[in-house]
Formats: sequence, structure tokens, C-alpha cells
Amino acid sequence: MSNGRSRKRKPHNNSKSGPSRKWRRMDLHLHTPGSGDYQESNVSYLDILRQAEIRGLDIIAFTDHNSVAGFAAMRKEVERLLWLEELGRFDPEEKRRLDEYRRLLDKILVLPGFEFTATFGFHILGIFPQDTPISFLEHLLLTLRVPLDSLRQGSATVGATADVLTAYRVISEAGGLVIAAHANSSNGVAMRGLDFGGQTRIAYTQDPNLHVLEVTDLEKRGRYTTRRFFDGSKPEYPRAMRCIQGSDAHRLTRESANAKQLGIGDRITEVLLPEVSFEALSTVLKGNDLSLTRPYRGPANPIDFVQVAREEGESIVQAFHAAMTQRGGHQNQVLRDVCAMANGNGGTIYIGASANPKEKPVGVRDHSRAIDRLQTVISNKLTPEPNIHIDSLPSQGVQIVRITVQPGPDKPYAIDDNQFYIRDDTETSLAVRDEIVRLIKTNAETAESDPEVLPPLPPIGQLPPQISASATKVVEPPRTGVEIVESEKRKGTYYHTVRDLRNGNLIKNVTRSSARKLWHYAITKVENGTLKPSEIAWQGNIAVLDVRKKDDNVWYDLAMRENDTIHYFYGVTDSGLNDNWLALIEKAQ
Repeated sequence: MSNGRSRKRKPHNNSKSGPSRKWRRMDLHLHTPGSGDYQESNVSYLDILRQAEIRGLDIIAFTDHNSVAGFAAMRKEVERLLWLEELGRFDPEEKRRLDEYRRLLDKILVLPGFEFTATFGFHILGIFPQDTPISFLEHLLLTLRVPLDSLRQGSATVGATADVLTAYRVISEAGGLVIAAHANSSNGVAMRGLDFGGQTRIAYTQDPNLHVLEVTDLEKRGRYTTRRFFDGSKPEYPRAMRCIQGSDAHRLTRESANAKQLGIGDRITEVLLPEVSFEALSTVLKGNDLSLTRPYRGPANPIDFVQVAREEGESIVQAFHAAMTQRGGHQNQVLRDVCAMANGNGGTIYIGASANPKEKPVGVRDHSRAIDRLQTVISNKLTPEPNIHIDSLPSQGVQIVRITVQPGPDKPYAIDDNQFYIRDDTETSLAVRDEIVRLIKTNAETAESDPEVLPPLPPIGQLPPQISASATKVVEPPRTGVEIVESEKRKGTYYHTVRDLRNGNLIKNVTRSSARKLWHYAITKVENGTLKPSEIAWQGNIAVLDVRKKDDNVWYDLAMRENDTIHYFYGVTDSGLNDNWLALIEKAQ
């Protein structure tokens, strides 16, 4: 930033092969003292930049309410210091401030922008290149009917302004990024319960001039998150929308752990970029490859598989019990679920946690003894004895007992020889006569199977936290895509066990004809025969097998060896790659 001169940021990689992609951290929703509701007095713009540095941010945007006063004030201060330097008239303190500005602005890309309040109070972020003239941005706000006397007040309330769709168009045509601010929350265009028609909501979230939705639930999992709603699966919302998160900080740091008002960098999005520039950022945010952004979660932690399951909720193959005591009938309820899942498609039962993901799990105190007791009770009470596996998993500091039930080959299964149970969606109930007959007929049709295991895929347990053939370099598995864990042939049909790499869930008895799109692709590759280890171009203990591209989307097939076992990962996207995998991808290209 300089007086009349444009300073370009140095690229992070000057290799002849071109810049290397890296995950960069960004917070595109920061307020400054230029907003009238900023919560801390005596905060300087250097303080804001220093805090952004502390939080490890690469890109930030100043987005004051209906104003660019904050960015203008910082730019004016830098230009004044540059002018004093040119004249040789600045004192040691001014020199120190200019040196600090230079250091921080070379390290962090600071973009100008505003949070515009449209008609009916909807908030929209407009973000622009770092060298955009202040006068141009103020003229843009006047075009959006922000009153002249409000341009430097930084107030969220500015009277009758332009409507949402006009704001999208004006900001986009001016070269800005258009982001619906906190879309699922207050003043958001996708907030539930707002009293306007469905067609208006569709228009506000599907307009081609809207580039991104900023949401407050990006890190949540489950069926009812904003990202799931706008994933393109709903006929009335066919355009898949990129969702990011920002802090909407009105202060440097959060006042307390439970405070609603966040500080700088308390909600961060990572973006995969070849360089830190507005142009590179704009290309990604306006593009269709949604895997190039992801919520930043800090240092990698072990995945809490129990919590992931709870967020997915009860289903035909998943059940939760807070306790397993005989008193209160809890043990009997667990047995009924085991019986029902054995009579159906199998499933998983978690004991020690309720289905409500907001409740802290109580756990099972003596889980080893509880597992032994369950094994005995199930063996004594169920006829024939079902194929189950019982183990324990940690979740939020307690141990949860997990029962994995295989779909039974000897249906129907019964409790005490005469109580037959089936699973219907999230409920377990006694089977009626016709349902028992159907279980018997289904068992007869699948009897006399002849298992045949595919050679390249020996059974493996849960993915280890670190996999290394040489024990000198730790490489974590990808976090997207699927792995075919085990395959067997029964009556001429292959049945596969599929691991979803996003959450570690195992889905058993998947056939090629019943598989969803990515699973179908992976199963086809496996049934056609995987590459032998000697045919793979290894880089250490990892390798790229194939790269598939369609429009803006890219998928990778990868391999990783663990001693004598080869893990094959199919359909991995950029968002599932850590730095080790990214370096390998860059080298392969």
C-alpha cells in the first residue's frame, strides 16, 4: 500500500514449474473502529494486523457497516508515513510504525470491503482488490443508496437502500466478491423463519451474482446444516453454493470462552491457493470446485467417531442408548436392537451416549466388564447367535461401548426363541407374521453362499492415526473419498465393505448395483483389479494412481502402504489433502 503506487505481494514460490498450492487461512469479515458498534476503544489498525498475524491469517478483509472508513483510515496513515519518509522528516516512533506496517502488509493480504445493509435489513459483504480507490468504493455505496452523511458513520442502520438482488449485481459488476453475510443467522438471506415467500428465498440464495454464502454452522455435521441444504440436491435449490465462515469480529479478542461476540480469527476458513492474491482468491470463490475451501479446525485431532455418529442421528442402521442396566429395561432395549439389526441390514449400536449430540455422553464406567457381560447375554438370549463385534471408543473423555451387528446369514433371529424384532427407520418393533415369513424367504434366497475374497484387499482394522512404511515419515490418510476395506463373493456377486474417509464409518454389504456414484466408481476399480505394489510409482510410502477432472472439479485416486498392506483411496478431493499429499500431487502434475 503506497501513495499512488501499487505494491505487489511477492509470490510464495518462485520455482520454474510455477507456484505451489497451499492451504491459506482467511477471515473475510472483520470490523474495525470504522464501524459505529466496534466494542473496544483505543484499538489501532496495527493492533488489528498484529492480532491477525497471531491467529495465523494470510488474508483478511475490513468490512465495516455501510462504510470503508476503517480501510481508508489505515491507508491514509500508511501514506502519511511514506510521505514523511520521503521527506526525511519522521521521528523514530513513526519509522517503527512504518516498518511494522511494511512487515505485516507483506505477510497478510488486507482487502477493502464493506458490509452493506440492503432493504429489509439483509447484510451483504462486498470485497475488492487491495488497490481499489477509496473514492470508487464510496461511490459504489452511494449507488446502493447509502446516505452521504452515513458513509463514515459505520452504522448498520441506514434507512431505505437498494434491494438484495440489485446489491448483488452492482457489487459483482464492480469487480467485487459478493458474499451473503451470516446467511443462516440474524440479518441473513437464508435465515429460517423469515416471513417472505419461497421464491424470494430461492432468488436471494441462487442468484448468479452471489458468489458465496457465509454461514455460522460450517463446522457442524448432520442433515440439517446450511451447507447440506445448499448442496444442490434440492430441486428448488439446484445451484450448489460454496459456504465459508468468518468471525464477524467487532473486537480484537473474544471476551470469554462463552461470549457470543468473536474476536479476529475465531472462525476461520482455509482456501487452497497457488498464491496469496485477490485474483487467485476470486478465481476459487467464484469457481465450482467446492473442495477448495474448508473450515479451519486447528491442529489435527483424533476424530470423535461417536460424536460424528450422533450428529448423523438415529437411523435404520444406527441406535444410541445412554445406559445398559437391567433396571429400567435398558439392557432389553439393547438386545432388541441387536436382534432387529441382525434381521435387517446390520448396524451399529452405541451405549453410553444418547442420540442428542448436544448432551455430554455419560459413558460406560467399567467398559471391559460391560463388554464381557454383553457378549454373554447376547449369546444366551438370542437364537441363533448373531455375528457381532463389541469394542469401546473414546468420546469427550469417557468410554462408549460399540456393538457392530452384521446382517445375519441365519434369519430370522429371535430373543428367547419366540420374540422376533425388525428395524423400521429409527424404531425397533416386534415383527408380525408376514414379516417373519419374509425374513425366512430372504434367508433361503441367500443361503449356500460361497465366499471368495478378492486377493488385493486383505481385511484391515480402523485406520491407524499414522501410517508409515519406513517409520521415518508420518502421513495421515486423506479426509475425503472412500476406501474399499474388504470384498467377498457370494453366489456370483461381490459384497464390499466401504469406509467413508470423511468420518471413518464402515458400510457393509455394498454391491456394485446398489452403490452410490463414488462408491460405484471405487467398487468398479476394485473388481477390475487393483495395481500391484511393484506397478505403483511410489514416493516414499504414498502414490498418485489417477487424476480425474471434469469442469472445475478434480478427484484423485491414491495409494498408501503400511508394511505389507496397500490402502487404496478413491475419489479424494483437494479438501481431504494435507501438506504431504499436496506436495505429492504438485510433483505428479
